[in-house]
Amino acid sequence: MDKPAEMFDRDFEWSALTRFITDPQPGATLGVVSGRRRQGKTFLLDAACRAAGGFYFGATEAADAESLRRISAALTAHVQPASPFHFAHWAEVVDALLALGAEQPVPVVIDEFPYLAKANPELPSVIQEAFRPLREQRTRSRARLLLCGSALSFMGRLLSGNAPLRGRAGLELVVRPLDHRLAAEFWNIADARLALQVNAIVGGTPAYRREFARGDSPSGAEDFDDWVVRTVLNPETPLFREARYLLAEEPDLRDTALYLSVLAAVADGNATRGGIAGYLERKATDVAHPINVLEDAGLLHRDADAFRDNRPTYRIAEPLIGFYHAIMRPVWDQLERPGSAARVWQASRRRYVSNVLGPRFEQVCRDWALHHADPDLLGGLPARVGHGVVHDPKARTGHEVDVAVIGIADGTKPPLLAIGEAKWNDTMGIAHIERLQHIRDLITQAGRYDTTHTQLLCFSGAGFNDKARTAAISSAGIQLIGLPTLYGQA
Repeated sequence: MDKPAEMFDRDFEWSALTRFITDPQPGATLGVVSGRRRQGKTFLLDAACRAAGGFYFGATEAADAESLRRISAALTAHVQPASPFHFAHWAEVVDALLALGAEQPVPVVIDEFPYLAKANPELPSVIQEAFRPLREQRTRSRARLLLCGSALSFMGRLLSGNAPLRGRAGLELVVRPLDHRLAAEFWNIADARLALQVNAIVGGTPAYRREFARGDSPSGAEDFDDWVVRTVLNPETPLFREARYLLAEEPDLRDTALYLSVLAAVADGNATRGGIAGYLERKATDVAHPINVLEDAGLLHRDADAFRDNRPTYRIAEPLIGFYHAIMRPVWDQLERPGSAARVWQASRRRYVSNVLGPRFEQVCRDWALHHADPDLLGGLPARVGHGVVHDPKARTGHEVDVAVIGIADGTKPPLLAIGEAKWNDTMGIAHIERLQHIRDLITQAGRYDTTHTQLLCFSGAGFNDKARTAAISSAGIQLIGLPTLYGQA
């Protein structure tokens, strides 16, 4: 299948769909496509159906009888039979969909599948029965049925544990946001510093540029403040209320006030369960459930502490939600009044840098180490990259490590390939390197990791002074990494 010229990237996803759809083997097959909203799943699947002459049906939140009428009408328009379809049960619908692949492999897409399953919880079991081995309607068909959904909590359970469709799917594809490098290319931003400033607000969600900002991208560093005011903080644009809608659209989030407060706590810098509970003035056990639900929905991400067991921290997975809670929600009434955006943004710049931009820069540094850094530079292939706190028993304090790169364990102790510090606005010098050397010594004393070849990484958005550069030149174990390197420009 030829990928549409207007589709940006998504080469991996398109290749996976192509292999699944054009697979010539006999028998109908099932695939599951999921991902957070606005990532382009519908565009991707609709394009696949157009390229291969398939059938696409987009479900809506409706009663079961109405959905049956809608898919009857859609399938009638697609097949154009002698008499219109009038399906009374979903078993009839699935068999009719399988019949579309009687002659050749053909994609059959049901988008927003969670809406249908919410109205009729038996639907996954109906599909399970339709895909029963040796069932004639399945063996005689080469339909490639794709179930798609944005409700990550529901889609995650669809193929897990004892779920009816467990073991039935031949494809499980997750459509993720664009990483920081692709996002910069998508927004047409060549300036790495400006690209990260924008990424800290809108992340890598494609729809935010094309549909929500109508292609409006900052023309340069001097245009960034004006861009924020005229797009994200402008009540006339869809971006303005998007963060609130993302939460409201999750079917498992019923008490939205509690979930909003949990996200606000994390955006305010309370990254631990105890910190979140303190912010909400509740017990830690009381916030366990909302945290788990937000994790399942893909809105919160839990990061294990690389140096202390059972001390996870939490971060907001969607940058726009983090920006909303840190900048917009506290002054929402002011922002809703036309003409107030510039004044609010001017007063919020410092908070944006400390609560939004700084943490996002640290995460981009970790993503770079895991997905982009040359393994030779790190001394090996990373098994995982995280962060954590190293205890200093002599000083009775803890040292935060922004980037911890752990390698693949060959012996008793996994190798600590690198530790790093990330500073967005600070010109880094020899003091930062000495701090990392001290932390490496403490890790060596703790004995958890093999630190024989641990690299010291200094990440800076503002550059490095001469002493730091001299130290890096004289020692192969010190790496200075600026924004051009993070964005593949150096």
